[in-house]
Amino acid sequence: MSDAGRIHLNLFTMNTVGHLSPGLWRHPRDRSRRYTELDYWLDLARTAEEGRLDAIFFADVLGSYDVYRGGPEAAVSGGVQIPANDPLQLVPALASVTRHLGFGVTASTSFEHPFPFARRMSTLDHLTGGRVGWNVVTSYLGSGARNLGLDGQVSHDRRYDIAEEYLEVCYKLWQRSWEDGAVVEDRERGVFADPARVHPIAHRGEFFTVPGFHMAEPSLQRTPVLYQAGASPRGVVFAARHAEHVFVAAPSTAVLGRQVRAVREAAEAAGRSAPPPVLNQLTVIVGATDAEAKRRFEEYLEFASPEGALTLMSGWTGIDFAGLDPDAPLAGLRSDAIQSALSAFSDADPARVWTPREIADYARIGGDGPVIVGSASTVADALESIVEETGASGFNLAAAVQPETLEGIVEHLVPELQRRGRFKREYAAGTLREKLGGAAPTPAPDHPASSVRIG
Repeated sequence: MSDAGRIHLNLFTMNTVGHLSPGLWRHPRDRSRRYTELDYWLDLARTAEEGRLDAIFFADVLGSYDVYRGGPEAAVSGGVQIPANDPLQLVPALASVTRHLGFGVTASTSFEHPFPFARRMSTLDHLTGGRVGWNVVTSYLGSGARNLGLDGQVSHDRRYDIAEEYLEVCYKLWQRSWEDGAVVEDRERGVFADPARVHPIAHRGEFFTVPGFHMAEPSLQRTPVLYQAGASPRGVVFAARHAEHVFVAAPSTAVLGRQVRAVREAAEAAGRSAPPPVLNQLTVIVGATDAEAKRRFEEYLEFASPEGALTLMSGWTGIDFAGLDPDAPLAGLRSDAIQSALSAFSDADPARVWTPREIADYARIGGDGPVIVGSASTVADALESIVEETGASGFNLAAAVQPETLEGIVEHLVPELQRRGRFKREYAAGTLREKLGGAAPTPAPDHPASSVRIG
């Protein structure tokens, strides 16, 4: 089978306890409580690379989930993505024990100036040998905005306006500021870099002013691989212009297929030569047999927290689920949080009407993405069916119990997908962008980052 028919797989995690399966930190075999220990992460990285996964994809938030019941108490009590540490700090250490595994890190355009952030990403790209990606988010938690000194969250579409200029600044720093060959290392003349080839970007826009040049010399990729996790109408337009991989969390193939089509149509309208691959969030619980996997799943349910699930959903959607009739259909609600998360359960799939009680049951393992349980053959059949039915290109695989979930994927699922020709047996050479199918270490010619390049 050609590379086009192969499935992309990332490990989806967060520098916290539990991540997307609230309450599962209590499971006797779960080790996510060790998230503050470097050895825990080194072991996960080694296992992910053993399984030839594309990347570890790190989620992140800068605020607490305080929409549910009007405060953070449920999140703090249940360990619902709090406490949470910085994911970027992990990357150099994980890169030191791997050779090919990529690292996608989530960082917001809403709360940090692009000038220091661009340097931070260049540093990571240098230290990883060109294996870093950036999941561009605009943030959705009002608590995060208040923690950064704002009165409240900026409106949804306005956050994307800020993100557009934020990326423009980053592109100029990464792509334009230093020409190829600017670093000459002329020992005889004592010239390290040629000043004539290092350019101030002279950016003055609505949100940012950056007169000077990039502090870091060009890294292998210059611009990190760009992921984007927006499926709202405004988010799709943004993704179609900037994303090299799009990350969504669709609860059904109907919703996922609709999102894939929207990305493709928007990419064509944006003049992209090929639409970015779409990856759906998914949790797979794989065992040696269907019966073993089912027993494991039922065991996990004993520890799962429906209240924790509603705490997450309230934060994602901006709607306090504690104030809704648990058995009333969820429809017609709007907020300034993650619009696609709300739409996926309220009106994106006309064939399904959800109630808050059903959402709590659904989201207690794996959050807002589906869960597939079974043997390697059963799960592989399901993944192939999703890809064929929707046009999705792969999955961000979340964990229920870690490292058990990842070990099941590597031991059982990966070999089955490889046997079917659906998953790579070896990594491609080069940077993360090249390993993911790019023709060069730097962005494609039709990507907006390339339009600012000089030299």
